[in-house]
Amino acid sequence: MSDHTHRTIERHCDVAVVGGSAAGLAAALQLSRQRRSVFVIDAGEPRNAPAAHIHGYLGHEGMAPSELTRIGREEVRSFGAEVLTARATDVTRTDDGRFRVALTGGHSVVARRVLAATGLVDELPDIPGIAEQWGRGVIHCPFCHGFEVRDRRLVHIVTHPLGLHPAPLFRHLSSDYTIVLHGDAVDLTNPTVESLRAAGVGVVSADVSRVVIDDNDEVRGVELSDGSLIDAEVVLVGAPFRARAEPFRSLGVRTVAHASGLGDVVEANPMGETSVPGVYAAGNVSDPSLQVLPAAANGSWVGAMIAFSLANEDLPAATRQSGNEVDWDHRYSGEQVWSGNPNGTLVNEIASLAPGRALDVGAGEGGDAIWLAEQGWTVTATDISTRGLSRIASAAEARDLAVDCLHADANTLQPFEPGAFDLVSAQYASIPRTPDHRGVDNVLGAVAPGGTLLVVGHDLEPMRTPIDTHVHSRAFDPDAFVRVSDFAEVLAALDGWTIEIHETRPRPPGASTHHVHDVVLRARRHVAT
Repeated sequence: MSDHTHRTIERHCDVAVVGGSAAGLAAALQLSRQRRSVFVIDAGEPRNAPAAHIHGYLGHEGMAPSELTRIGREEVRSFGAEVLTARATDVTRTDDGRFRVALTGGHSVVARRVLAATGLVDELPDIPGIAEQWGRGVIHCPFCHGFEVRDRRLVHIVTHPLGLHPAPLFRHLSSDYTIVLHGDAVDLTNPTVESLRAAGVGVVSADVSRVVIDDNDEVRGVELSDGSLIDAEVVLVGAPFRARAEPFRSLGVRTVAHASGLGDVVEANPMGETSVPGVYAAGNVSDPSLQVLPAAANGSWVGAMIAFSLANEDLPAATRQSGNEVDWDHRYSGEQVWSGNPNGTLVNEIASLAPGRALDVGAGEGGDAIWLAEQGWTVTATDISTRGLSRIASAAEARDLAVDCLHADANTLQPFEPGAFDLVSAQYASIPRTPDHRGVDNVLGAVAPGGTLLVVGHDLEPMRTPIDTHVHSRAFDPDAFVRVSDFAEVLAALDGWTIEIHETRPRPPGASTHHVHDVVLRARRHVAT
C-alpha cells in the first residue's frame, strides 16, 4: 500500500467520484454500502470553503463545512471507500469501455462508472472587496445566511436582472435594506424594482467602486463611483457561475445554459446520467439551486442509480467480482511489485517461535510465505488477487516448497479456517474497513489457542501531510483500510488475549524504504483452561 512518489500508479475501481463535498461523499456512501469499490477524487477546493457555517441542514445546523466533510470522509472510509487527495485533469474512455481518470502527478484511476460531483465556480463581479469578503461579509443566498444577517444593515449590489430574484426574501429579513443597481443591467422602471421601492426598500442606481472593509476586516460600507458611501454591515451579491466540467470535456460531456441565464450546468437525466453513458453528475454541477442538504440528497440518489446500473450489468454475466480484487490483479499483471524479501519485522518477531501452521494474510507476491516455508512452517498464503497467488505458487514450486495458496477476501464470511493457525501474520495487509470489523474478527478468529498474531502496518502520519494537488496526487488512502489500531481496539475488548507489543518503531532493512516507521502489534491467544 506504499504511495511511491518515483513512479506512477494506475488504480482500478467500480466507481470514480470526482469531487468530495456533500454530493460526492453521499454518493460514495451509498455505493460503498453496496460493496462497490469507490475512489473519491478530491482536490480540497469546495465551493463553500469561505463560509464559516452550514445552515438549513437538518441535524447539522451551524456546522462548519470542514467538519461536515471530515465526518463524511470518515463515514465513507468506514465502508472501505478511498478518498484520494488528488486533482482530476482529464477523463477518457478505455478500449474496453471503462473510464480512465488522469490525476496530477501522473497517477490514474480506471473505473466502470464516473460521477462528476465537481460543483460550480462563482464568477464574482470585478468590484474590489467582494472576493476578499466572499462567504463572510459578502453573501448571496438568503437561505444559507439570511437568518444570521436579520435586522442588520444590508446593501444589495445587483449586477444583472436575476440578481433581484432573492430581493423580496432579504426585504423580509431586514427593514434596513438598500438595493444598488450597478451598471445598466437593471432599469429603474423594472416592475420588481418598482414593487420593492413601493414596499419601502431604498433603491440607488449607480456604479459601485468598492466594498469598504475596516481595520477589523469587517464590511463597513459600499462606495459608489461618485465617492459617496452607503453604510453597510453586510453586502449581498448574486454571482454568475460556471460548472466545473473541464475534466469531462474529452468525453463529450455537455454543459448547457441554466434556465436562470446566470451560467452553465452539466446536463443529466432524472437518474443523474449525462449524455455520455456511464458518466453521471450530482450536486451543484447539475443543479445550482441545491444547498448542502439537497446536494447530499441528490448525491445519495445518483449513487443508488449507479449501484443499480452496475448490478444490472453484472447480472447477465453472473459475476460478483470484488473491485478490490480487480485493482490488485492489475497491480500484479506487470513486473514484480515487491522485493521478494521477507518483512524484517516478521523475521525478528517470530525468531523464538517453533514452526507450526502459519497463515499469511494479504500475502501479495509471497516474500513472507516463501520465507516461512523455508523455516519449516506449514504455510497457507491468502490473498484477494489470483495473480498474486499465482506468483507465490510459481516461486514455491521453483524452490520445491509446499505453500497452500488460498484465494480469499478477508471481509467475507469465515474466509479462513477458524482457530487453526499457530501464527497469523498480516504484514501491510490491505483489508478495506467495515463498521463491524469483520476483517479484523476473521483474522483474529484464525489464531489457534496458544497461537500468535502479528500485525504490521505503516505509520500513517507522514502519509497525511498536505500536498499541492495542482502538482501532485496521492494514489492511495490508507485510512480506508483496517489499521493496526483497529486490531488493538478489538483485542482490548476481548478476554483470552494478551497484547505483548503495540508500538511504533523504525522499519528493519528489507522490502521497502518508502516508509521508514512501522506500527507493530503482537498478541497471544490464551489456551483455554
